[in-house]
Amino acid sequence: MENDSPHPDPALALAAFLQRHQRTLVLTGAGLSTASGIPDYRDRDGTRRGRAPIQGPEFRRSELIQRRYWARSMVGYPIMAGARPNAGHRALAALGRHGHFAHLLTQNVDGLHQAAGSPDVLELHGNVHGVVCMHCKERFARSFIQTLLEEANPELADALAVPLPDGDAAIEPDALLDFHLPTCIQCGGALSPDVVFFGDGIPPARTADALARMEAADALLVVGSSLMVYSGFRFCRLAAEKGKPIAVLNLGRTRADDMLALKLEESAERLLPRVAGLLHAEEPEQSQIQLDHRGIL
Repeated sequence: MENDSPHPDPALALAAFLQRHQRTLVLTGAGLSTASGIPDYRDRDGTRRGRAPIQGPEFRRSELIQRRYWARSMVGYPIMAGARPNAGHRALAALGRHGHFAHLLTQNVDGLHQAAGSPDVLELHGNVHGVVCMHCKERFARSFIQTLLEEANPELADALAVPLPDGDAAIEPDALLDFHLPTCIQCGGALSPDVVFFGDGIPPARTADALARMEAADALLVVGSSLMVYSGFRFCRLAAEKGKPIAVLNLGRTRADDMLALKLEESAERLLPRVAGLLHAEEPEQSQIQLDHRGIL
């Protein structure tokens, strides 16, 4: 397998990788969105921060767990709602529009790829800006549910808390005592964020779509993920089994480090715009370095 890691300039190395593999599948994770003010889950060693996440089965069977989730989400969601794409998201959107990779999968639920203009994004874990009734399956915008939450729980509306990943927030347990859960305005059923909880599987049709995109790809590029969660790591395993080169742009260790053709421990927010410039995926006057057809200066 090719090995590009000794290249002295990481932007040139990644631009060359994309030039050689024009059907690359891009997989992004939480590390891409930290520059937009959304905390990620893990440190540079891949170790998870904070308390264990809510599991899907326990959320569905326990009103207490639902109360905990929605109270914390009510306080934390405004950070997600106010987040904007950073330069890394915008560079990936430009690279995609100019045909420098084939498909974009994301483990993120923040919707920032779409906000940046990326077409045809496959969200493996859903989107936190949507809500679904667990009884009648009616769907709602998360922003609408936020208004219901704030009307029913005015004492929490202006609460300050430590932001956590995916719109979560650390709040005092006492805040749960009188918290009023949101319910479906159609049937009165319990509501769930339209995301794949830990402990749940990705919906089969979505999995099949993602695997088909991996099968059609000639390489894999991972951006901002430690790949500690199997739903992302499986794409590295599939690529490695088929001899497809894997590049990773991530600050810190990943679960796939022994499979990589190219490892770049750089900031995606800073590096990806340079790559877009090298590949002319921006205004011509902003790109000053030229690559030939082999990816060489």
